[in-house]
Amino acid sequence: MPSYYDESTKTWYCKFYYKDYTGAKKQKKKRGFKLQREAKEWERAFLERLQGTPDMTFQALYDLYIEEMSHRLKRSTLDSTNYVFKGRILPYFGDKPINAITAADLRVWQNVQIDSGASDGYLRNMHKKISAIMNYAVTYYNLPSNPCHKAGTMGKITRSMNFWTLEQYNSFIQCVENIRIHAAFQVLFYSGMRCGEMLALTLSDLDFESCTISINKTLYQRGKEKISTSPKTNNSIRTVSMPDAIMEEVQAYINKIYGIQPQDRVFGFTDMPLRKNMAKYSEKAGITRIRIHDIRHSHVSLLINMGFTPQLIAERIGDTVQMVNSVYGHLYPNKHEEVADKLNQLIVPK
Repeated sequence: MPSYYDESTKTWYCKFYYKDYTGAKKQKKKRGFKLQREAKEWERAFLERLQGTPDMTFQALYDLYIEEMSHRLKRSTLDSTNYVFKGRILPYFGDKPINAITAADLRVWQNVQIDSGASDGYLRNMHKKISAIMNYAVTYYNLPSNPCHKAGTMGKITRSMNFWTLEQYNSFIQCVENIRIHAAFQVLFYSGMRCGEMLALTLSDLDFESCTISINKTLYQRGKEKISTSPKTNNSIRTVSMPDAIMEEVQAYINKIYGIQPQDRVFGFTDMPLRKNMAKYSEKAGITRIRIHDIRHSHVSLLINMGFTPQLIAERIGDTVQMVNSVYGHLYPNKHEEVADKLNQLIVPK
């Protein structure tokens, strides 16, 4: 594994041959290394990624995994995956061969994450991501088994859910004075759409004659960049019928926006103003503060209380019946006693 010194730039470079996936012999050259060791390490890592052997480093596996997933995952999902790996996983396992990572190593890493104070949801998310990449190594790069299975998961699974009742929401919304923030909360509460879906709405998505809203994209922010992408799932592409009064309020708000065009966003801000107003006016209304996403839970809770079926709710919020039953099933009234009472009426007395 030779490396070479470039007198003109006073830096090291590596130059070597390798075979690509077709078996063709090719040359690779990489310049600009300050140290000879760095040039050799880069060549070794390149060949490891190319060969994909079980003794490649976790960093090499990660590079392969992210490259492939960049063609399969949404930009927002890829960004969050990168964030978790770079901040929580690579610092511990980056230089270690993947076939040398044991369940005991993972348990030590888990304890560090648990002691960091991360939420149960975030702990589970970290476990899912590291387990997914190790499964990837098992499937495609001959890793004998996934050590995450033996190590076990982390983060408690709870069924607690925060939401506002209709009365609590009304107490809150009556305090909101800004017309655009008021309209945004009304759309969220009475549609059940995700915050990103609401922020991505353009004027062309609103049909004031039929009182419907078409949901076909979502918005997320990466740094200062606002990125509009396709919705979370195929089920998320939907048309939601809205109350007349809510659409009238949105129409009144839009009439105050000078020169708005069909392709322009209706709510041209981020979620930060919504967060600030939720904190301010929930306290003023004397009700428990919830997250923005919990307004979606509040909408579902309201529909369940009104007697609507999981099928209709799933279609409205852009999800599956299985998810509605899994996440919100405990909110449905217990029907077991009603079943017993009706069966009892069928029994012929002796």
